[in-house]
Amino acid sequence: MTLWQRLAAVAACTLCVGIAPALAQKDYPSKPIMMIVTYPPGGPTDVMARTLAAALKTSLGQTVVVENRAGAGGNIGAEAVARAEPDGYTLMFGTSAPLAINVSLYRKINYDPVKSFAPVIQIGQLPNVLVVSPTVPARTVGELVAYGKAHPGELTYASSGNGASSHLAGVLFNNLAGTDFRHIPYKGTGPALNDLLGGQVSMTFTDVLTALPFIKGGKVRVLGVTTKGRSQALPDVPTVAEQGVPGFDVSVFFGVVAPAGTPPAVIARLNQAFADALRQPEVRKTLQAQGLEFPPSTTPEQLGGFVKAEVAKWRGVVQKSGAQLD
Repeated sequence: MTLWQRLAAVAACTLCVGIAPALAQKDYPSKPIMMIVTYPPGGPTDVMARTLAAALKTSLGQTVVVENRAGAGGNIGAEAVARAEPDGYTLMFGTSAPLAINVSLYRKINYDPVKSFAPVIQIGQLPNVLVVSPTVPARTVGELVAYGKAHPGELTYASSGNGASSHLAGVLFNNLAGTDFRHIPYKGTGPALNDLLGGQVSMTFTDVLTALPFIKGGKVRVLGVTTKGRSQALPDVPTVAEQGVPGFDVSVFFGVVAPAGTPPAVIARLNQAFADALRQPEVRKTLQAQGLEFPPSTTPEQLGGFVKAEVAKWRGVVQKSGAQLD
């Protein structure tokens, strides 16, 4: 083979290498897609993911298979996605824990929530509420803060465990309001609520859907919504921020990400498919019934910026809390 023939062969191979990924992206998706949920089956995150997975087939023309990989607060599933081939066939339906909090909470974590993933779309957020025992003599956040400062160390707040969002919400509240509510950790939301209902603890921060039956039944008193805006489920309840604790914004958010390096054309295709699914009336109705509130924007850039801001916010809160998990 002459020198020119060798050069021509090399050029042809190089051209083929460049064309193959482009053709693959153009034909995407050509096989089923796996969407990893980092929690066990049956929970709210799993149900939301399966609702969307069923709706995506219309837009993508392929089945989206939900696989549960629970453990380590969501880290096991997140690490699997971070290591996956960046071809758009492995996604993560992630939440605040693996996408924002765990990087500061765990001593060792084998992925970076910003660098290891390519953002696809934010699905929405689940607002939390601050509820107190009827024995607490406060009907507004302002009254609660005033009572807490007048009776230092008396009021307690329950959480579902050290490092949980319900724990860190209390740390953030104390930081911003200048209170010293004592943290009482439990092993799960159920036991925490039971002791709140029994009057063993003063208050808790929990999601609006969990709290709603107890609020309506008069078992607990709701003082405020923890997000920037009011909750659709409780439109007459003011936010904590608008009651004198500016900057207080706590919710569980849900977002879809792919492994870092996934081609932009594939990300755009996925983003459009998820956005189309979220516009379907039955999908919106189902998700809203689960308490989900939709974001103002559904672009990949919006989710990317949001995750960065959440990582920075919770880093300081976790450090202040002293919580650390192995």
